Amino acid sequence: MQPHTRSLIAASAFAVVTGRKVAGLFDHALGGDRRIAAECRDGRLQGIDGDRGAKFGGTLPEIFDAVDKAFISLEEDGQGVRGYDRGSATFYTARVADGLVQVYDHGADAWFAYDVQDPDAVSGYHRAAG
Repeated sequence: MQPHTRSLIAASAFAVVTGRKVAGLFDHALGGDRRIAAECRDGRLQGIDGDRGAKFGGTLPEIFDAVDKAFISLEEDGQGVRGYDRGSATFYTARVADGLVQVYDHGADAWFAYDVQDPDAVSGYHRAAG
């Protein structure tokens, strides 16, 4: 799975599970910020990946990445989401807790962590630094 797809999944997972907006992510594997935003209302997700100039979204359980032209299934499963990225033919699982999203990429056989930026706090995150 592409790193930008994992970021898209992390932002989407947070928006779907918490019902809160995403203003950006800190990608721990990258060691830096990713310009990505997402929002979910009434089962409809919309987002933009500012790093790629890519819109993504759709009616759940399917979202579409307009640049990669790939569908991603995304289903809520209690503590997070799970699904399948058709672009890479890879399953994933994402867990959301306290402003942190962890994405397990089955293709890479690894976890990836993201802190979620809070749009209501200038340069702040949903999770308190600890």
